[in-house]
Amino acid sequence: MSTPPPTQGKGTPTSVQQGRRAPRWWAEVLLVAVFYGAYDSVRGLIHGDADEAIRHGAALLRLERLFAIGIEHPLNNHLENLAVLAVPACFFYASAHFLVTPAVMLWAFRFHPHRYRTARTVLAVLTAAALLGFWLYPTAPPRLLPGAGFHDTLAAYSGWGWWSKSDSAPRALASLANQFAAMPSLHVAWAMWCGVTVFRYAKNWTLRAVAGAYPVVTGLVVLGTANHYLLDVVAGVAMWWVADVAVRCWAARRPIRLAD
Repeated sequence: MSTPPPTQGKGTPTSVQQGRRAPRWWAEVLLVAVFYGAYDSVRGLIHGDADEAIRHGAALLRLERLFAIGIEHPLNNHLENLAVLAVPACFFYASAHFLVTPAVMLWAFRFHPHRYRTARTVLAVLTAAALLGFWLYPTAPPRLLPGAGFHDTLAAYSGWGWWSKSDSAPRALASLANQFAAMPSLHVAWAMWCGVTVFRYAKNWTLRAVAGAYPVVTGLVVLGTANHYLLDVVAGVAMWWVADVAVRCWAARRPIRLAD
């Protein structure tokens, strides 16, 4: 006698319904704490060789000039002389990715719990991939490239905020920061994750418009402050896209899907 399939009544949820149960908040808080702690620790330990990082940065700049796509210089020159834009840009660069990213995670967890796991997994994968990139290809940002003519905007306006003259990290932690983590741009990769996550799940068109603008503003800020090359930005977008497609394809093949 064959066993009847599980019913979908109130007392007996199916395995699929069990797999789509909302995540536990305390487990996610612990996971996020471990995630951020591991990220900060590993990123700080991967310092790379200065000469190698400078060679890599110079190679990226030469490649951009070869194809006439180097837009960093004009953006950086204009921003350096406009304090009314430079100061907000510095605050944005030093804080937005550490504020907006967890805020989007909390928003997705609270209002879209059955889609949250997939979004969180995409974020974890792309961050791990970025750390691997920092290790394999240490790259000096434009502001640290000798003789390239870039202005270090955050250093110039360090008196306005908490960041040090050498990095966007707080002054007390500047010595622990990795100065050669330009390729790929994790600022942009995280911004793409935030923007697309909100755009996909939100129903309010104002919120979706803000979400769509966030990666664009982030890209302009990282270029204008001479913290990234255009190729870093492209790599950050590509890294987010690969992580997003890979995680969603994997989730679709699972017997119990990560999300709708």
